[in-house]
Amino acid sequence: MAIINSDFNTFFPFSNKHFSTIYRTVFTNPKVKFERKRMETSDGDFLDLDCSFVNSKNAVIIIHGLEGSSNSKYVLSNTVFLNKNNFDVIVINLRGCSGSTNKKFKSYHSGETGDLHEVIRFIEKNHAYNNIALLGFSLGGNVVLKYAGEQQGAINTLVNKVIAISPPCDLKGASEVLAKKSNLIYMKRFLKTLLEKANKKALLYQEINIDIENINKSKNFADFDSLFTAPSFGFKDAEDYWAKASSKPFLSKIKVSTFLLTSIDDPFLSQTCIPITEAKNHNYLQLEITTKGGHLGFVPWFGSKNKNWLEKKIVKYLKE
Repeated sequence: MAIINSDFNTFFPFSNKHFSTIYRTVFTNPKVKFERKRMETSDGDFLDLDCSFVNSKNAVIIIHGLEGSSNSKYVLSNTVFLNKNNFDVIVINLRGCSGSTNKKFKSYHSGETGDLHEVIRFIEKNHAYNNIALLGFSLGGNVVLKYAGEQQGAINTLVNKVIAISPPCDLKGASEVLAKKSNLIYMKRFLKTLLEKANKKALLYQEINIDIENINKSKNFADFDSLFTAPSFGFKDAEDYWAKASSKPFLSKIKVSTFLLTSIDDPFLSQTCIPITEAKNHNYLQLEITTKGGHLGFVPWFGSKNKNWLEKKIVKYLKE
């Protein structure tokens, strides 16, 4: 498998990493009519799964990025394309991201894989699929990669493909890049909803004694992860969380066909998030690196004949 040459090409304005990153969110409006299923979790909470069925024997489980949901434009556009190519789609809205308040204090983080494992078992029990693929975007990409590495050869036999798009394989590196002044607008957007949810948790679970006053002073992920994420999930601090939740150390253990797509100009990711060394001579991992594409962008020029390049790339890999 290893590293493959990319055929992606784009032109101005999509050659600008920031325009490519925001284009889908601002300028596209794909439509999907989801059917929502609420799955009870083993800890007494729930996950909202948004499903788009075409009566296929093959399913794709999608996990969105940080503070995303089934309504994220990249999720919707890929759901449309997957359905057209005869794949059922099941989107996991991570805890706190479905529009409903969960029952437990526990939320989600970049390396939390327990809920994904339960969803796979739930789908196996309730649907007669021949194959299930895991497709993760950004944070979701880190989750599916880490999960595949954790499971190694014991991964559910229905899971035949794993795909990660723009994953922050090295969370420390990604956090440091997003803390740069040039990415201030992205950081503020992430922190806005993260802090809103943290404040809601502080009101609902006063017995846990969240240090909400200092949490609200967070300026970047180093602050927020140290003050909220790490203590919420039993990590020592942000550094401990980043080290243990990153998928990069797990890549060598993957034993299921896996495709990782990332861009050199991704404004969210550090170069340490591009696992070149890990992909070389890997028996299961294909790594495709584009020079342009931004974060979850990969949009060709307006008049390109290769429209929906990302969607076509994903379907092509699923059908190989």
